[in-house]
Amino acid sequence: MHSTSQQYDSAISKCKDIFLKKMKDYGTAWRNLRPTSLTDQIFIKAQRVKSIEEKGTQKVQDDISGEYIGIINYCIIALIQLELTDDTRIDLPFDEVADLYTKYAVQTKQLMEDKNHDYGEAWRDMRLSSLTDLILMKVFRVKQIEDNKGHTIISEGVDANYMDMINYSVFALIKLAD
Repeated sequence: MHSTSQQYDSAISKCKDIFLKKMKDYGTAWRNLRPTSLTDQIFIKAQRVKSIEEKGTQKVQDDISGEYIGIINYCIIALIQLELTDDTRIDLPFDEVADLYTKYAVQTKQLMEDKNHDYGEAWRDMRLSSLTDLILMKVFRVKQIEDNKGHTIISEGVDANYMDMINYSVFALIKLAD
């Protein structure tokens, strides 16, 4: 059995590879997306997974792992957009975006390692459907924070929720690969 760290790196590497290939095809057109649009894209992907889980069948044969990869990549885009809020450039240099992707992947992995230390890798005993539900819960939290214009009283901000969604999605990819 591989270590969580190795499995995590493998999953993120696949996600980053897809992200960078799409960036070569499309550039950084996603810079036009507002935070609420990114949240809705994440919601659509997570909702599709839940729908397929509940129905036990699917009509569009796109692999479920692709939805989790999409969630990860949209969350990283959201984190990049948060950092570049005051940056009006639509077209960003490839290397700059690749570096930002790595920055947020590394930060998110560190969060996972810290939580895994405290929770003892409890995610390994969770059902895939629970990971999907947790992602959806985080999406609804982000929507509420967005509706509150970014203000929270006691709760984490949207960035922490995006990182949690990335980590739940990576766990799902690991479970699907096992």
